[in-house]
Amino acid sequence: MKKLIYMAIVASLAFASCKKKDNKADEDTNPPANSADSAGISTSKTIGSGNYFGTWSKDAQITVNGTIKVPAGKTLVIEEGVKIMFSDSTNEFLVFGNLHCKGVAGNMVKFTVTDSRRPAATVNFPRLWGGILFDRSAQELLMLYTQVEYTGSTLTENSQSVKLGFYKAEAGERDPAINFRNAVDGKVVIRNCIFNNIGEDCLYIEGGKLIIDHNMIYTQGADNGDAINLKAGNIADVSYNLIYNPNQNGLKWSNSGDRSPNTNAYGYNNTIVNSGWRYPTTKGGGIWLEKNVLASIYNTMYVNSRFGLKIDAAATKPGVKFDYTWYYGQDQATVDGFQTTPSATSGVLGGPNDINSTVVGANNPKFVNYDLSNPKANATFNTTWNFRLQTGSPALTAGTTSFTPHFITSGITIGGVEYKSPVPSAYIGAFGTNN
Repeated sequence: MKKLIYMAIVASLAFASCKKKDNKADEDTNPPANSADSAGISTSKTIGSGNYFGTWSKDAQITVNGTIKVPAGKTLVIEEGVKIMFSDSTNEFLVFGNLHCKGVAGNMVKFTVTDSRRPAATVNFPRLWGGILFDRSAQELLMLYTQVEYTGSTLTENSQSVKLGFYKAEAGERDPAINFRNAVDGKVVIRNCIFNNIGEDCLYIEGGKLIIDHNMIYTQGADNGDAINLKAGNIADVSYNLIYNPNQNGLKWSNSGDRSPNTNAYGYNNTIVNSGWRYPTTKGGGIWLEKNVLASIYNTMYVNSRFGLKIDAAATKPGVKFDYTWYYGQDQATVDGFQTTPSATSGVLGGPNDINSTVVGANNPKFVNYDLSNPKANATFNTTWNFRLQTGSPALTAGTTSFTPHFITSGITIGGVEYKSPVPSAYIGAFGTNN
């Protein structure tokens, strides 16, 4: 199953004013009624702004002219093969309740745009619709085999998410692909998904229990933005993800936001390629940790990224564990950025079992099909690339399995199904030879 999705590719927080904060609870849990309310869609159709829940049935083709809202206390289930096409840059998908996207290998759920609005292949960041944004009343996000593309439109005072206090609730901000925000009892599973040509942050998560694994995120962030951005309130396992050319960081984790619990995340067996070079300062790179976040980082592969693991203050290091990292740099600037100071309290850090070097071109991971000389700032993704490791790659036995992520034994239950985190692998990066 894991192989199929990758081969198929080879196929948020502060409100505008104190007054808004005071009124937020009433706004969030009571979205305005609309005559377009629907308890499900079983055929292909065009829909307008309104409240939608129930089931969107297998293979339906749905054109959206407006902003979708899933009401509080309701669940919208989107079955395999459903294609949701947004007709305008002002369209957003707002969730007060639960969203379950249940694609399967070979028949994914897809959030995209109408055919007439599809950009040319040379346009990496078209910003053609808003994104999927969650209110604090929302409880669950399930995304299995789901593709999301072309998000990131600029918000105005007339944007529904601004009026209702979603995300940053401010005109001039730009939508992330996904914003989930529930630090008390929210549950998120994002697995075997594709996020591509994303204008801003891809995943911007402000609280919940999270499993994020076996996803591909590529061509993300036009002039800012991180691939997987975690704020305060998260207990998370993030693993087996391929992240290609994020503008800022592959993973950016912080305990900012004053929510409980303190964010505590495992990141393991991830591959981060060409990360951070399009961002104007050295805050862009591989993994950036800040503001007392608790993090355990293992088996990460960095290829031609601006740096590896970086923390911004002494207060973060006691809560950060890191080791078994693989570095490959195509030029001297990249190799210099990988050099670590294990005794330092901030900056770029490394572990005793890292595979690092001061030599340009050392530590070739031996991907099945990827040109390691690909320009670092090249955001265009080639669907013929294959980041699995060749038989005989030294990275296959360079990792560790001597740690236990949060949701290995007791998982996250959504819709009556328990989802557990994948176990760590002894190789470094997101792929072995077969997955």
